[in-house]
Amino acid sequence: MANEKTIVQETSLTSEGQVQHPTHKRSVKDYLLLFLKGMSMGAADVVPGVSGGTIAFITGIYEELLGSIRSVNGDAVKLLLRFNLKGFWKHINGNFLLVLVGGILFSVATLSTIILYLLENHPEMLWAFFFGLIVASAIVVGKKITRWTLPVLLAGLVGAAIAYYVTVASPTQTPEALWFVFLSGAIAICAMILPGISGSFILVLLAKYEYILGAVRDLKLSIIITFGIGCVAGLLAFSHMLNWMLKHYHNLTVALLTGFMVGSLNKVWPWKQTLETYTDSHGAVKPLVQENVLPTNYLQITGQEPYLLYGILLAIFGFVVVYFLDRISSDNTSEV
Repeated sequence: MANEKTIVQETSLTSEGQVQHPTHKRSVKDYLLLFLKGMSMGAADVVPGVSGGTIAFITGIYEELLGSIRSVNGDAVKLLLRFNLKGFWKHINGNFLLVLVGGILFSVATLSTIILYLLENHPEMLWAFFFGLIVASAIVVGKKITRWTLPVLLAGLVGAAIAYYVTVASPTQTPEALWFVFLSGAIAICAMILPGISGSFILVLLAKYEYILGAVRDLKLSIIITFGIGCVAGLLAFSHMLNWMLKHYHNLTVALLTGFMVGSLNKVWPWKQTLETYTDSHGAVKPLVQENVLPTNYLQITGQEPYLLYGILLAIFGFVVVYFLDRISSDNTSEV
């Protein structure tokens, strides 16, 4: 696969081996747009089934994001220990990370309550919107495959099969100890950075999704800080491996990610029948095993309004949102 182009182009290195980030200066308008992209990533990561990495990919900042994360390395630590704060900030592309992460955190903090409300009261319409969003995202990411071969096709099928299996896996009761909160953050962040895999859904499987959102809503700092430290640790460890995979096995990796998206559609199908429930540690009854049903049978089976027309319109809207983001970001996205 030596002739393949890659999603993540290698950033140049200085004579000291430091990662060289883009040198162009961003305007206030550029930083505002970057903040909005961060908000979009945060909004996506709040909802199980949607990946913030997908948003980064289609808005043209994925390459710079991976490069910036990879630059938080031993050289960065040396600069910090020498109190060369200016050099450290430049080395890690600090302005980019600060604005982007600020947008993500702002979105998570402001949208967590809204998302919880919608999941509780209007799940059909919320899932319909994200069903359309993921369909469009799979198409956008799939277009980055430069050459379809049998191994690439098999990688896509394997990705779809793995994602489908994950979606039918049942959440289990897990400890609420801080060590497990740390572990949950480390695992979930690896999924959040990948286009096609939802870190929020990983938290659902770990039975920590509503627990973490509730901690954000209630400002439980010990849980938030522990989860954040786990995210940082997982992110730093995983970004190097992902960059290597995209560099050396671009088409196979992108096909795998596209398959993950296609397989995850089973999870975000809007109309579901709950077969089994469980009671969480706070006494609330939660769905444990669910089965997809046709919207025409949804009312008869569940006794709830399917909101079919609204669902279709929201799915189309979600598709259009991704298509629009892809179009406006095409000039900034690397040719692949």
